[in-house]
Amino acid sequence: MRDAAESVLDFDLNAIELVASTLEDIRAKGQKYTQGLPSPCMSVCQMNAGSGLCRGCLRTLNEITAWGNADERYKRQVWEAIGARVAALRTDLGDDFWGTEP
Repeated sequence: MRDAAESVLDFDLNAIELVASTLEDIRAKGQKYTQGLPSPCMSVCQMNAGSGLCRGCLRTLNEITAWGNADERYKRQVWEAIGARVAALRTDLGDDFWGTEP
């Protein structure tokens, strides 16, 4: 059985850091997103078999499929779910891996 760190490494960590950065911008309510929320897609488009999440944007297939026709409320919910998934990955790997200061 694989440990948590090995499972986490199945994700594109560079893409996930970009997604996390975009979420921080969205949460800050900057002018950048006044015309709507961007897609979290990082053009990785591969599903992690163990988690059922995209390796690049951390969305489920249902979230990816629904995105194009979704309203802003739904998109914001998806972005917040991605934020929770990023936080879980950071916890699994630990601050040392991400280069976060204690």
